[in-house]
Amino acid sequence: QVQLVESGGGSVQPGGSLRLSCAASGTIFSIIAANWYRQTPGKERELVAAFTSDGTTNYADSVKGRFTISRNNAGNTVYLQMNSLKPEDTAVYFCNARGLVPDGNEYSYWGQGTQVTVSS
Repeated sequence: QVQLVESGGGSVQPGGSLRLSCAASGTIFSIIAANWYRQTPGKERELVAAFTSDGTTNYADSVKGRFTISRNNAGNTVYLQMNSLKPEDTAVYFCNARGLVPDGNEYSYWGQGTQVTVSS
């Protein structure tokens, strides 16, 4: 069973930076594609960054130029580098990754979420 464990959230002042991590644990999991979402109370979950199986990255207009999604060389951790943070970036951030387990099957998993608060 694969778990995606998120870390790196916290509180930061406007203009600051955070790097979120989403690490696969439990068994070998080779990430093929991944997304980062965020959600605030009363609102739908919003896709903010994605990378696809062909290596393409996509970003919501609201974070373009400030956020960067990446994957480590081992292929088992996904990152979201967030720069120039704004109060409106405050949310719970979730990762979602699709990948391969040792038996060759493909699965998709969600992380537990990590709180990001941007406030002065």
